[in-house]
Amino acid sequence: MTAESEVPTHGVSGGLVLSNATVVKMDAARRVFRGDVVVRGDRVAQLGPGVTAPRAQGPWRLIDCTGRVVLPGFVQTHVHLTQTLFRHLACDLDLLSWLRRRIWPLEAAHDEQTNRAAARLGVAELLTGGTTTILSMETVHHTEATFEAAHELGIRAHIGKAMMDQGEGVPAELRESTDESLAETRRLCSRWHGAAGGRLHYAVAPRFLFSCSERLLRRAARLAEECGCLLHTHASESKDEVALSLAAFGCGCIEALNHVAGCASTGTVLAHCVHPQAGEIAILRELDAAVAHCPSSNLKLASGIAPVRAYLDAGIPVGLGADGAPCNDRLDALGEMRLAALLGQLKSGAGSLTAREVVELATVGGARSLRADHEIGSLEVGKKADLVVLDPGRGYSSAPPPRFTGDTDAAENGSSAAAEELYAWIAFTCSPQQVEHVFVDGAHVVRGGDLMSAHTGGIREEAARAIALCRRRAGI
Repeated sequence: MTAESEVPTHGVSGGLVLSNATVVKMDAARRVFRGDVVVRGDRVAQLGPGVTAPRAQGPWRLIDCTGRVVLPGFVQTHVHLTQTLFRHLACDLDLLSWLRRRIWPLEAAHDEQTNRAAARLGVAELLTGGTTTILSMETVHHTEATFEAAHELGIRAHIGKAMMDQGEGVPAELRESTDESLAETRRLCSRWHGAAGGRLHYAVAPRFLFSCSERLLRRAARLAEECGCLLHTHASESKDEVALSLAAFGCGCIEALNHVAGCASTGTVLAHCVHPQAGEIAILRELDAAVAHCPSSNLKLASGIAPVRAYLDAGIPVGLGADGAPCNDRLDALGEMRLAALLGQLKSGAGSLTAREVVELATVGGARSLRADHEIGSLEVGKKADLVVLDPGRGYSSAPPPRFTGDTDAAENGSSAAAEELYAWIAFTCSPQQVEHVFVDGAHVVRGGDLMSAHTGGIREEAARAIALCRRRAGI
């Protein structure tokens, strides 16, 4: 455990000092240094080698981070909190069978209570694994309960109800009229967009091309633009989905969303994009749309490997996401980093996606994808104090990272051998076991690996009851 104490203060009100850490800033220069991070309120106030808290009227809390690594909180750009109860219940299926035979019936079995239990369990796992920001697509109903869970437990989140007004195999409980879908989306957006002091936002979330009418897709895109929300949907996840798009629209899913349905636009985050067709990378680049890369999900559903290197080379923002628990079984940002790096080598060749680049995807790349890199994704003075403290000494599977002794000048561009070795330790070796502390908006949400805002035992018990209810209702 790290040591905590009050330190003398002068000149300003109290705050938090993370002292003597190896700090991975993820700023434009990718600087790494040995020193301190000072937090005042919800913002990073100072950082650098040898920074000490000035004396002040209020108390300062000191966390001695000797031997620890401090970096920005992880950003996941595609998850489904509503599915957290369903892990292990939808294995060995391709995407469309997975949806029709398992996921949609299970989502239809949710009520407000079970959906809240799913969201609380998911947020607890995400926070204790170092994820501080998510973009989550929920099911059609009960999205209010997801927002309430995110508000309670302290995560930063963009959340949207799934919009579905058609689709083969969609249960009656999940099928809504176009007007109903738009009205509920507008109501939720009015209630939650910018809530909790800006920590919570709404995301307009038509599910995917074949669960939404063209009218719904067009109106959803317009609504997102009117409200200043992200537009979040799935695209080109599997070859079968692309084949359906080619048959129906004469083009791939990304082009169909853009030109046929008028859906893809600036502020859009498209999950997966595993199989872009000719010209679709150019469409994404022109629109400044972002891609959410979900390597574990794409493997479990046998969907393929997304061409991440091609997206990055085209200047397209890319973030990482665990997707839903039943198509991953974990909500682990560090695990997604490792897989993204490994699959990048397989897809595009050795060295094509470096350890530093996958750490970027999980931090500043995710923030850029959510149009939030002015506030999160890197540790810089004035930005939100969303950060994670990693302790190499927690557990037995992790070799310690290199002892970094450079300063901000010596580590320009994070290019020193020690810095690159440090990125490799984060990307390839770390697991949630090494996550010791997590802060969101400067609030201490995970301490010593434990969730601060709720009793995890109670969350698990609530989830166990909810899983049994959903399985019984769905006949699974």
